[in-house]
Amino acid sequence: MNPFARADAESLKHLFKNVKTVAVIGCSSNPYRTSYHIAEYMLNAGFNMIPVNPNETEVLGQQCYPSLDDIPKNLNIDLIDIFRNKKYCEETVEEIIEWSKTTGQKPVIWTQLDVSTDPAKELAEENGFTYVENRCFMVEHR
Repeated sequence: MNPFARADAESLKHLFKNVKTVAVIGCSSNPYRTSYHIAEYMLNAGFNMIPVNPNETEVLGQQCYPSLDDIPKNLNIDLIDIFRNKKYCEETVEEIIEWSKTTGQKPVIWTQLDVSTDPAKELAEENGFTYVENRCFMVEHR
């Protein structure tokens, strides 16, 4: 069973204590987008934030990568935060699984509010990923 499906404060505190680097899929340089504010919060809270978006080159002074595959292999990612429309959630989890096979990394998959789908969650868990669904990273970290 996934301990973070209905995560309590202690479980999340433990998770955040072990997270240093977060890749934010769907991160935007538009200051009116929620992903921008959450990414800014991550940086201010001391996380190494890696934006991932094929439509951006830089977000909040951080180099933005078109995909997970473009992130340098020497960077260890502890958590991947998905900020995409829920219709892309399963596809994004598939991309994370494929990336994981080439890098050997198995970060926590975190889906923001109203992003998760049951097929995406099942796919992640079937492949041994910890999956946090429909939770705001900033709200939970605070």
